[in-house]
Amino acid sequence: MRPPRAKAIGTISIGGITALGAAALLVARPAAAHEPQLEEIRVTGHYDNSVGSSDAASQGVIGAGLLENRPALRTGEILEYVPGMIVTQHSGDGKANQYFLRGFNLDHGTDFATRVDGIPANLPTHGHGHGYTDLNFLMPELVERIGYRKGPYFADNGDFSTAGSADIVLRDSLARPLASLSVGNHGFGRLFAAGSVATGTGNWLAAFEHQVRDGPWVEPADLRRDNALLRYSERRGADRFSVTGMFHDSRWRATDQVPLRAIESGLIDRFGSIDPSDGGRTRRASLSANLHRHLDGGSFEARAWVLAYRMSLLSNFTYFLEDALEGDQFEQTDWRRATGGELRRSWAARLGGLPMRNSVGLQWRHDRISVGLHKTRGGQRLDTVREDSVRQTSAAAYAESEIAWQPWLRTIAGLRFDRYWFDVEAMQAANTGAAHAGRMSPKLSAILGPWSGTELFLNWGRGFHSNDGRGTVTRIDPNTGDPAEPVPGLVPASGFELGMRTEAIAGLQSSLALWQLETDSELVFVGDAGTTEAGRPARRRGIELSNRYTPRPWLLIDADLAWTRARFTDADPAGDRIPGAVERVASLAVTLRESERWLASLQLRHLGSRPLVEDDSVRAGSTTLVNLRLGWRVHRNARLQLDVFNLLDRKANDIEYAYESRLPGEAGPVFDRHVHPVEPRAARLSLLLDF
Repeated sequence: MRPPRAKAIGTISIGGITALGAAALLVARPAAAHEPQLEEIRVTGHYDNSVGSSDAASQGVIGAGLLENRPALRTGEILEYVPGMIVTQHSGDGKANQYFLRGFNLDHGTDFATRVDGIPANLPTHGHGHGYTDLNFLMPELVERIGYRKGPYFADNGDFSTAGSADIVLRDSLARPLASLSVGNHGFGRLFAAGSVATGTGNWLAAFEHQVRDGPWVEPADLRRDNALLRYSERRGADRFSVTGMFHDSRWRATDQVPLRAIESGLIDRFGSIDPSDGGRTRRASLSANLHRHLDGGSFEARAWVLAYRMSLLSNFTYFLEDALEGDQFEQTDWRRATGGELRRSWAARLGGLPMRNSVGLQWRHDRISVGLHKTRGGQRLDTVREDSVRQTSAAAYAESEIAWQPWLRTIAGLRFDRYWFDVEAMQAANTGAAHAGRMSPKLSAILGPWSGTELFLNWGRGFHSNDGRGTVTRIDPNTGDPAEPVPGLVPASGFELGMRTEAIAGLQSSLALWQLETDSELVFVGDAGTTEAGRPARRRGIELSNRYTPRPWLLIDADLAWTRARFTDADPAGDRIPGAVERVASLAVTLRESERWLASLQLRHLGSRPLVEDDSVRAGSTTLVNLRLGWRVHRNARLQLDVFNLLDRKANDIEYAYESRLPGEAGPVFDRHVHPVEPRAARLSLLLDF
C-alpha cells in the first residue's frame, strides 16, 4: 500500500499507455489485464509495490523518499532496501561491498545484476572477483528509484541475475539546488552539492561529492573519494532522452579480516590489522545515453554506454602461510575499456481477440581488459603471478509476450539466447586461447487476480552464471605449474517461485514468496590465486515475507523476513552445507515524518548465523544492528540531520570466514575464524540546504 497523501511524480502518459518516468524501461508492467495498454503506475515517495504493478511477488520499486528517510553507513547499503538483501564490508571502504541474498554469499556482486542509468555495474573477468560491483561512484541524493527483481524469471535479465537484479535510475532534475556538509566520528567528512537548470525542453543536472574518512581502525583508512556527474535530459511529449557523464576517484588503506586468535591473544586490537600496507585505488569514468520514443501502440527504447575503469588493490588474507619470509601480500590490477548497449521494441496486439503485448530486445557488451596478479611486500611488487589481456564479448536476443486470457488471468512467456566469446592472451603460453559458449533460457509466469486486493504469482525460469574468461582457457595453475582443467563459459541455473501480494487490509501491503533455485555449479574464479576453484551443484529454497504498513499518513512501518535452506546436492564426505549461505535475514524500520518539519527513523537489521565450512562444524554468529536518523527543518531552506549507526554499540562481526593462515612466529598453518568487526557506535551530523 502506498503511503497516504504521497504525491505521484514522474508519471508519463504515452498515448494511452502510462509508465514510470525513467524507470519505465525496466520495471513497468508490459501489459494490462483487460486492454492492450498499461494500467497507470504511480511513483510515490516510498514504494510502488502495489497490487497490479508487477509480475512477481518478489518484484518492486523503491522510491527516493525512502532513501532520504534512512541512514546508510556506506553507499552500497542502498541495496539493503531490496527485501532480504544484506550489505557488509570485509575490507576498506573504497572497495566493493559484500552482498548476501537468498542463501548466496554474492561476494562482491556475482549472481546479483546491478545497473546504474542503464550501465551494468558488474564487471566480468575482474582482477579481484568475477562480477565485481563497486557502487562507490553513486551519490544517493541523485537516485530517483530502484527497481528490483529476484530470480531468473525475466527475459531482459541475463548474466549475474540468478539471485536477482536492481536497476538504479537517476534523477533528471532537482526541484531546488542542494548542498550538504556532514561531519562525524572517526574522521568522517562529506561535502555534496547539486543543482539543475532548465533550458527549453531540456534540463542540465550537475553534482559533486568529496568525502574523507579514517574509520575506527588502528591504521586509519585515509579514504579520499571524489564523485562528479553531469547530465542532460529532455522530454518532448512522451519521448525522453538523456546523456550522462560520471567520474569517480577513490583511494584508501584497508584493514581486512583478521584471525580471531590474533585478537584473543592480544597480538592486535579488535580494530587492528596484520598488514597495514593493504589498500587500493579506483578510478572510473562513464558516458551513457538513453532514448525512449512513443510509437503507435508501443514504444522504442535504446541505450548505449562507454566505460573506462582502473583499479589497484593490495590484500593479504593469509599473512605468512605461503611465504614465511616475504609474506603473502598480493596486488590485483584491472584496467579496462568497455562498451555496450540495448535496443528494445514493445507493441500492443491481439491474439484471437485477446489483449496481447509483445517485446523484443537486443543487448551487447564488449570489454577490453588488462588484468594482473602480482606478489608484493609493503605495496612493492616482487613478482608477477599472471598477467592477461582479455577480450570478452557478449550478445543476447530476447522476446516476451503477455496475454490477458481472462480479466483475472494473464501469462508472460519469454525466451532469451546469450552468446559469449572469450579471447585470452596470457603471460603463460599454455593459458592463452579462445573459447565461446551459448545458452537458451526460457521463462514463464502466470498472474492470477486481483481478487479483493489480492493477486497470486507463479514464476519459472532458466538462467545462467558466466565464469571468469581466464578460467575458460586456463590449462596450467600459474602459482604451482600443475595442470588445470578449463571451465565452461556459462553454467545453467533454474528456479521457480510461488507468490502472493495483498492489500486486503487497509494501509497494509504484504508480499509472500516461496522459491527454489538450483545451480549446476558453484565454480568461482579465485582472484587471490589466479585460478578457478571447482564448485559443486547446489539447491537453495526459502520463504520471504515483506510488509509495508501505513496506519497513519505520517507513520510507515517496514518489516521483512527471509528464511533460506541452502545445500550442495552431490554426495561428498566434506558435507552438504554451502559456506556463507545465510539462513535468516530480518529487518524492521519505523519512520515518522510530519511534512517537512521533522523526521525520525529507526531501523533494525538482523543477519543470521551461517555455516563457514561444509560440515557445519564452524558457524558465523548472528549480527543485529540498530541505526537511527533524526531530522529537523530549522529554516525554510535548511535542515539538520543526525545519523547514529550501531546505536546499541553491538560488538559483532560484519563478515566471518574460516580458513588456514599463518602469523609471524607460528610454526605452520593454523585453521581459524577470520573476522572483520562491525564498526562501533558512530554519529554523523549534517546540514542540508535547499535554495
